[in-house]
Amino acid sequence: MINLEKIARHHLHHQPFRWAQVDGLYSPQDAAALAETYPCDHFKVVKGYGGEKDYEYEARQLIAMTTGQVVNPQALSPHWMALAQDLRSSAYRQALSALTGLDLSVAPMEVNLFHYGPGANLGPHPDLADKVVTHILYFNDSWNPARGGCLQILGSRDPDSVFEQIPPVVGNSAVLVRSDTSWHAVSRVVDDSPVSRRSITVTFYRPGSTSSMWPEGDDTPLHDYSPHRQGVTHGGADWYA
Repeated sequence: MINLEKIARHHLHHQPFRWAQVDGLYSPQDAAALAETYPCDHFKVVKGYGGEKDYEYEARQLIAMTTGQVVNPQALSPHWMALAQDLRSSAYRQALSALTGLDLSVAPMEVNLFHYGPGANLGPHPDLADKVVTHILYFNDSWNPARGGCLQILGSRDPDSVFEQIPPVVGNSAVLVRSDTSWHAVSRVVDDSPVSRRSITVTFYRPGSTSSMWPEGDDTPLHDYSPHRQGVTHGGADWYA
């Protein structure tokens, strides 16, 4: 499903921090099928208000950090099951290790899906210190950057210090190597956006880390995502990248 050789042979940018944009990850047929069958099941609302991390959004587990297993596989299309199995493979870890120069062979990993509804955004932030590498993959069949929803590589915490902007089009992806200066953001999705911004985030952690997204004993109700839900974020909600 994923062109792992393309990831492994890609190169990292070193300014303003270590990152890469890798596109063309799937065949045209697979890309179309993944965009068409992007999951809308078993999502939860994640929200918090106060301080610098006000946020509200929709999230779904794809691969659990605790077990490494695909979550709710019965609801996934064959193409999404194939993608999940690729992400669980040692070959995928080897490809990202070759790209980043970091040994990710045994790093704890989780994969989550996100819908960004109208008004959603993510303020400038570097990822949490327990993260090592994040791979963000996108699944909109088309996207006008004027609609917002683009990953912005920043030179500093200043939201205007945009170094590069990456649209969330299927087959496109971004790899971020975490550092104290790995500032990035997501531009605000316009209020009248007809579709959500659709992505998954693959996160590799330092040993001993736990998931703050899906803490043990979490009993938040799950639901099918509705395009009429409007998640609105403010500030640095780390999970929206």
